[in-house]
Amino acid sequence: MKKSIEDHAARFDDVAGEYDDDQSAEYRACVSLVVDHAAVDSDDTVLDLGTGTGAIALALAPDARRVVGRDISEGMLEQAREKAAAGGHDNVEFGTGRFRDPQVPEDADVDVVTSNFAMHHLSDAEKREAIDVIAGLEPRRFVLGDVMFFGEPDPADPFYSPEVDDPATVGTLADALTDAGFALTAVERVHGQVGVLVAERVATQAEAVDP
Repeated sequence: MKKSIEDHAARFDDVAGEYDDDQSAEYRACVSLVVDHAAVDSDDTVLDLGTGTGAIALALAPDARRVVGRDISEGMLEQAREKAAAGGHDNVEFGTGRFRDPQVPEDADVDVVTSNFAMHHLSDAEKREAIDVIAGLEPRRFVLGDVMFFGEPDPADPFYSPEVDDPATVGTLADALTDAGFALTAVERVHGQVGVLVAERVATQAEAVDP
C-alpha cells in the first residue's frame, strides 16, 4: 500500500459527497457486472468490501437476505447509510472494516463476497493476504471488479493514479485466488486496465462427500 490506511480514508472522506457523480463509464460497467455475477438469492448473506457509498451493496439488497458493507472511510459509509435509509433497505448494514480485517458480525455466515474498485490500493502481497482472509470466510463465490492489468499498461496513459494505487496483473490475481482455494470461472475485460473476476470456492473432499 503506497499510502497509509488513514491517508486513504481521509482522501475518500473528502470526496464522499461527490463520489457517485464523478465516476467513469468503466466504473459503472464494473458495478453492473459485479452485481450480475454475484447472482445472489433470498437466502444469501453478502459481504461487500470497500463498499464506498454502497453501489454494490444496495443493488444486491433487494435480492439478498442480508448485506454487510465494510469500508475504511466514515464519510463514504455515511453516504451509504443515507442511501440505504432513503431506499428503505433494512437488510443492509454498513460499518468500518478492511480487506484483511473485515469485521464480519459473528452471526453472519457469508455466502458471497463482492468488491469493486478498492483492492487495487493494496500491494500484491497485501492482495494475497486479503484473498486468503476472504477464502477463510468460506463464501461460495467472490466477485472482484477492479483496476487490473490485462497487458502491459501504457505508463503515459494510466487509468489509475500511480501515486496512490497499486494494481495487479490479472495473472497475479488469478494465482492468488487459485492458491486460496478458488476456481476462476469468469473474466470480464472492461478496459485494458479494468476488469471483473469471478471465483467459485472449490469444495473440499469432505464437503463433496457430505455437503
